[in-house]
Amino acid sequence: MALLQFRVQHFRSVKDSGWISCDDVTTLVGMNEAGKSNILLALWRLNPAQSGEIVARADLPRHLFAEARNKLKDYTFIEADFQLNAEDTARIAEKALIKNKDSLKVRVSRRFDGSYSIQFLDAQPAESFTWGLIRNVLLQQLQAVQEGHAGTPELQDAKEKVTTVLTHATEALPEGQSITEPLTKDLTARLLSVWSALPDSPFRKHVLTAWNQVRDAHLHFENPAKVNGVQDIVLKAIPKFVYYSNYGNLDSEIFLPHAIENMRRTDLTGTAEARARTLRVLFEFVGLNPQEIMEMGQELPTHQATEQNVHAIAERKADRQALLHSAMARLSREFKAWWKQGEYDFDFRADGNFFRIYVSDKLRRDPIELENRSTGLQWFLSFYLVFLVESGDAHRDAILLLDEAGHSLHPLAQRDLAAFFANLSQTNQVIHTTQSPFLVDTNHVERVKVVYVDDEGYTVTSENLRANEGTGTQQRSVYAVHAALGLSISDTLLQGCLPVIVEGVSDQIYLNAIKNYLVSTKSISPSREILFVPSGGTKGIKPLTGLLVGREGDLPSVVMDADQAGRNMHTQLKADLYKSSPKRLIPVSDFISVPDGEIEDLIPFEILAPFLDRMLRDAPDLFADTHNPAVPLVNQVEAFAAAHGITLDPGWKVTLAKGFKGRLLHKTPPAIDKTTVALWKKMFSRMLA
Repeated sequence: MALLQFRVQHFRSVKDSGWISCDDVTTLVGMNEAGKSNILLALWRLNPAQSGEIVARADLPRHLFAEARNKLKDYTFIEADFQLNAEDTARIAEKALIKNKDSLKVRVSRRFDGSYSIQFLDAQPAESFTWGLIRNVLLQQLQAVQEGHAGTPELQDAKEKVTTVLTHATEALPEGQSITEPLTKDLTARLLSVWSALPDSPFRKHVLTAWNQVRDAHLHFENPAKVNGVQDIVLKAIPKFVYYSNYGNLDSEIFLPHAIENMRRTDLTGTAEARARTLRVLFEFVGLNPQEIMEMGQELPTHQATEQNVHAIAERKADRQALLHSAMARLSREFKAWWKQGEYDFDFRADGNFFRIYVSDKLRRDPIELENRSTGLQWFLSFYLVFLVESGDAHRDAILLLDEAGHSLHPLAQRDLAAFFANLSQTNQVIHTTQSPFLVDTNHVERVKVVYVDDEGYTVTSENLRANEGTGTQQRSVYAVHAALGLSISDTLLQGCLPVIVEGVSDQIYLNAIKNYLVSTKSISPSREILFVPSGGTKGIKPLTGLLVGREGDLPSVVMDADQAGRNMHTQLKADLYKSSPKRLIPVSDFISVPDGEIEDLIPFEILAPFLDRMLRDAPDLFADTHNPAVPLVNQVEAFAAAHGITLDPGWKVTLAKGFKGRLLHKTPPAIDKTTVALWKKMFSRMLA
């Protein structure tokens, strides 16, 4: 089961986020108050592991509250597309009688009244099926009508009409005959027509029962997702969401009476709610009852301090200490398997109404209060507890929503956290928000989405990572991504990678995918890691070149499109900076014959066609039918969209590149013709020369 994409609407600051595609790890970057948290909270409420209740007063946009509060069922706030696995698909196929066996895409939506709706995106309804139940129900209703008493001429007339229509329906379905869509459609219409025309009588209900049964059968053809029982199977199959923010970090000193009261309350919000939640999962994880711990530590008044009472108190305290030792041993043992920045030992202590958490490690053996250790450790411990406890037995499939994860960590620890996300994503998809460039994976910038506030004050997202485009808030939100790319340049110089400058993020994605494909097929064997660095357009190439000059003064290779801007930059560089190293300039025109061609024209069109047809699905014609291989693909797409009144997303080129990368690096990749592979090898040979 995988989350493919989701969309938030009418939720807090979000009017319409647009569709947000998801990968193993998805990063949402943006400024403070951009609305990143609201996007995660809406997705969490789709299927929360625990809590996550919908609160219309808080979750509806304030301007919409008066209008919507009495018709919450009319407002969908979250939609998400999932790819079901073979096991869940088989279970649904059996119930809905569809032909899909291996995988099925489903869209799950939730409204503000808490109700759900589902839609299959690629279901293949059966052409016909045999279903004895429908005939049995019709026979039962017919028998009941025939045995019914008709004491008046009006009732006798109703009885005859119902008997006729049910007899026809039964005869249309001989035992063992396959049921087809035209048949169920015809019977549904006949039964509904008779039922609508009949006056109220004891016989009328039998027509309705028969209609419901035939209608259920027809749904298998018309809309399998609405077949009775299918939605329940889907909702049980989709993963749980675990949401965590920094506000739930544990304190080292816990006043048990207040903690117990807060853990019982349901009206808490914000920081108080988050901390109560973390305390609840802490005690659940270590197997401690805070009420019991508090009561076991109660002292007796002096006048009751008999020898027997004192002994009983001492026994209770000894039992309490044994419970605490057992709990802290479990936490220390299991936490070591997760947090790799040190081996920590936890120490639980109880003193009257106070419960305290201390931490020590190999270098600092003296126990220190948790809050006096790093906030990074506090965050990770708190997140660890919430994740394991709330996701329960299903934690291997839960999707993690991490809000500003590790923002207080040292940059190196943030890098470790990014690596932890990558490792965790082998069993759990991760979606996290950040403002830190250290938590942006520059090897997978296609996984990064920018969250910003549009001109109307609403939260929106985009895959367009060009800083010089869009609104001022979008430019500032994307800064973390460009800072991350700057850090990757530093890493290139420090780690001895082979830098190659490309014009844009989509070029980086295409060439990374091709590189991985060529390496996996043993077509190339680079001795150094090739790092593609986007310059943000031709204007950024010269400044970036100065940063990437190697220790021996070697200039980095530059891949440029063959459009006018690319040709002009190629001429300038060849006459100036690259005068002595012209072979390091790699224009796309050296490998294709398309005038003004770009990287996209190096890609077999048949791989890109399905993604383009989806982008341009509002057009009456298929783009593939109009494609001309002698004209640059990007120009054709933009012209086709304009001709059909379609507004392309600013980041459409990145979206297309991501689709190509996912397809090319799939476990069953498409066949690539030898001519294309030879062109790719030729280009990479130039880079490696």
